Amino acid sequence: MKIELERMVRKAAYTVGRLFVDGRYFCDTLEDTDRDANRNGVFDSGERKVYARTAIPNGTYRVTLERSPKFSPRYGGRRVPRLHGVPHFEGILIHTGNTADDSAGCILVGRNSAPGRLTGSLAAFNGLLPLLEQAAARSEEITITVH
Repeated sequence: MKIELERMVRKAAYTVGRLFVDGRYFCDTLEDTDRDANRNGVFDSGERKVYARTAIPNGTYRVTLERSPKFSPRYGGRRVPRLHGVPHFEGILIHTGNTADDSAGCILVGRNSAPGRLTGSLAAFNGLLPLLEQAAARSEEITITVH
């Protein structure tokens, strides 16, 4: 399964994007500030990560479903999508939330209903998770490309 996150709106306090699953639009996303100004996937030329206030760098990352002490209980004990190999970041998940304050570097899913806000986050997550679970059950590699 190939997931693509196309960042559309980069603001000082948040980043809005669109999430595609196997080439089809699925939902909107919300992340922290994209500090990779030259969009080359590394923090260079004066760019720097600000803890819990920075979106992950552009790139392609492997995704697995894993238990999260914080989020799995919210989703009935289900595993959540975790990104691997993200430079300078650990524990990056795809999960629910409404503003960049809910992100801490993670990718939030939902509908971009107002500047810097998502609605319908749980519905979007509950639609995405079964697709990922089915791909994992087929032993299909899951990747996300962020740009």
